[in-house]
Amino acid sequence: MSEQRIIIGALVNNHFGVLMRITELFTKRCYNIDSLEVGVTDDPALSRMTIVATGDAHTEVQIVQQLSKLHDVRRAAIIPVERASVREHMLIKLKVGANTNAALMAMINSYGAKVIDFSADTLTAEVTGAPEGNDAFIEASRDYGILEVCRAGVQALHCGTECL
Repeated sequence: MSEQRIIIGALVNNHFGVLMRITELFTKRCYNIDSLEVGVTDDPALSRMTIVATGDAHTEVQIVQQLSKLHDVRRAAIIPVERASVREHMLIKLKVGANTNAALMAMINSYGAKVIDFSADTLTAEVTGAPEGNDAFIEASRDYGILEVCRAGVQALHCGTECL
């Protein structure tokens, strides 16, 4: 069985301890969380989680079944990558120099990123896109000198009318 990226969406009760119980479930079953994003929904009683893990088809089914057994999980479902809108937010701080500014700005603009802080020696760019696109931005930035990277978790919604 081949390993693949698994994206799980979950609606959970919004109160203390829920995140701990969910991560504990992953730990006990030796599933690694590659990305975890949690935020309150339009209903303050609920939070939406997007969890990215790696595994085979069996692991995918097991994760959803185990999550669904937790009291605070209202609903959990696989979000198929091919039928999902997937985005990740990233901040990246780069070195700047007199000789590299024009090329660096051209690279930033080519990725649709925007500069949110600029000083004599550094700039911070905000990048939003598919995780693979953010990976490519990091690779393109290496020649300029990466000082810091901060990536938020992956967010994903089903495409079309399907909802969690």
